[in-house]
Amino acid sequence: MEHDLVARVEQRIKEQKLVAPGDVVVVAVSGGPDSVALLHVLFVLGEKYSWQLVVAHVNHQFRGEESDAEAAFVNELAASKGLPCEVGVINVPAYIEETALNGQAAAREKRYEFLHLVADKYGANRIALAHHADDQAETVMMRILRGTGPSGLTGMPERRLEKKVELIRPFLRIYKADIVNYCAQHEMLYCMDSSNELRKYFRNQIRLDVLPMLKPYNEQLPESLNRLTELMQAEDDYLARETERVFQRITVTGQASYRLERGDFTELHLALQRRLIKLILNCLCLGMDRLEFGRIERIRELIVQDQVSNQVLQVDEELYIVREYEAIHFQTIVPSPKSYAYEIGFETSGLSLPEVEANLYCSWMSVQSNNNVDLISSATDVYLDLDQIQLPLVVRNRRSGDRLEPHGLNGSKKVKDMFIDAKMPLSRRDVIPLLVDASGQILWIAGFRRSKHALIGPDTERVLHMKLVLQ
Repeated sequence: MEHDLVARVEQRIKEQKLVAPGDVVVVAVSGGPDSVALLHVLFVLGEKYSWQLVVAHVNHQFRGEESDAEAAFVNELAASKGLPCEVGVINVPAYIEETALNGQAAAREKRYEFLHLVADKYGANRIALAHHADDQAETVMMRILRGTGPSGLTGMPERRLEKKVELIRPFLRIYKADIVNYCAQHEMLYCMDSSNELRKYFRNQIRLDVLPMLKPYNEQLPESLNRLTELMQAEDDYLARETERVFQRITVTGQASYRLERGDFTELHLALQRRLIKLILNCLCLGMDRLEFGRIERIRELIVQDQVSNQVLQVDEELYIVREYEAIHFQTIVPSPKSYAYEIGFETSGLSLPEVEANLYCSWMSVQSNNNVDLISSATDVYLDLDQIQLPLVVRNRRSGDRLEPHGLNGSKKVKDMFIDAKMPLSRRDVIPLLVDASGQILWIAGFRRSKHALIGPDTERVLHMKLVLQ
C-alpha cells in the first residue's frame, strides 16, 4: 500500500510535470493527516529527484492552545527530517474584524500570503498543498449548490501559477481513506483540527451533512463528482483556448479599454459570446465577483440587440459598455460625450441625428401677411421667424456655459441647470440637440424648450418649421 500510494503520486508528478528535479518546494503543513502524509511522500521521493523541501505552517490563532500545539508539532516534525521550517503566527480573528471577511476566506488569504513570503525567502518555485480527492468533490458540490458555470465545475486545478510561483496539489487524485491508511501504516502522528467539526463553515456542512445524505443515491458520489471535474477541465480548457483565439482576432486594445465590432460578436456561438465578455472583463482587471451571470447577460444583450445604435451601459462604478453603431467599447473610464455639430442652410430639408436616434425635418415657408396666423410651437415642433435669426443655423449638443432665454420667462438660465431641474438622465443631457444661430443664440432645445427669440408675429414673412421625429 505504501509503495502504491507513493508510486501513484510520483507518476502523477511526472505526468503533469508538477515538480522538476532540483526544485525548491515549500510544503504547506497544517499538522493534519493530509499534509503530514504529503510531506512524508515528498520526502521519500525528494532524495531521488534532488528536491529541496521547506516546511511552512501558519498558526491562525483561532483555537488558542490547540493552534500553538499544532505549530510546535510541525516544528518538531520538520526537525526530525532535517528540513527548514517557517511558522507564521497571524492574528486572523483581528484580520476578520478589520476586513469583514468570513473566517475561512480570511484564513486562506493570510495563509497564501505567508506561503508566498516563504517561497520568496527560499527561492522556491513550487508550493505544495495537501488538497485531496474528497476536498475536490466537496468543492464541486459547494459550487453546484451556490450556482456555477462550466468553469466552476472544473474544481481546484492540480497546478496554478500565482505570483510567479506554481501552486501544486500532488494528492488531488488521492482519497482521504488512502491517506489515513498511509499514515496508519507508517505509524505517523498527526493533529486533529477541532474546527473541522464545526457546522458554521459551509465546507464542513457539505462534508458532514450533504454528501452523506446523498450517498444512498450514489455510493460513488465523490468519484462521480471528480469524474465531472476531469471532463469539465478538458472542455473548459478547449473553450478557453477558442475564446482566446476569438479575442485575438476581433478585439482591439486601447487605453483601459477594449473594442470590437458588433457583427463579429453576433456571429459567435452563445457560449463564446459569454466567455469573451468574461475574458475582456478579466483583462480589464475586474474582480471575479463582478462576473455573475446576470451582469454578463446585460452586457451581451446590449451588444446583440438590433434596434439599439448608441447607448452607454454603466455596469458598475468601474465598468462602462459604450455602443456606437457597430462599435462596442468595454472601458473602465467614464465615457466622455462626443461633440457633434450639423450645419443647416436653405437647402436643408432634413437631418439625421444618430446621437439621439431621431430625424430633424425642416420646412422653409413664405407667409402672406394677411394669412399670418399664430403658429404654435411645442416640445418637438418649433416655428421660427427667419428674419430674426442669423444663418447658418447649427444643430449641436450642449457645451459648457450654454444659456437659454426660455419663452414665457424673464432672463436666462443655464442649460445644465434646466436639465437638472427637469431630472433629465445624464446620458440624455449630453446628446440632446440644441438649435443655435450664427450669433450663438440658442433658439431651441429640441424636444424640450424653445427660446423667446424669433417668435412668429404679425410682421413675420418667412418661417422655418422644424420637427423632431424619433427613429
